[in-house]
Amino acid sequence: QVQLVESGGGLVQAGGSLRLSCAASGRRFSSWDMAWFRQAPGKEREFVAAFSWRGTRDYAESVKERCTISRDNARDTVDLQIHSLKPEDTAVYYCAVKRIPGDYSFREGYNYWGQGTQVTVSS
Repeated sequence: QVQLVESGGGLVQAGGSLRLSCAASGRRFSSWDMAWFRQAPGKEREFVAAFSWRGTRDYAESVKERCTISRDNARDTVDLQIHSLKPEDTAVYYCAVKRIPGDYSFREGYNYWGQGTQVTVSS
């Protein structure tokens, strides 16, 4: 049974940093794309960053200067480092994986999702 478990969320002041982690289990994901999305209250879930199985990274324009995504294929984990946090970064952050590569921002293309971790940025 595939399971994705996020951790690392919390309450942080504007300007601070967080490192989110996602551990995937149930199969090996070295040949799958891994990504982070987020969903703010009243808004649709949006793409944040992806790390393809080929080793390429992609970021949403709104965060590309403040985020770094990394993955460890030996451990099937994907992390997201966010710095210079803003109140508008407040959201539930979700980890996701997709078997068919490419089109990272298309959320319907992802096969499995985690339950999410809450990030709240206070002003």
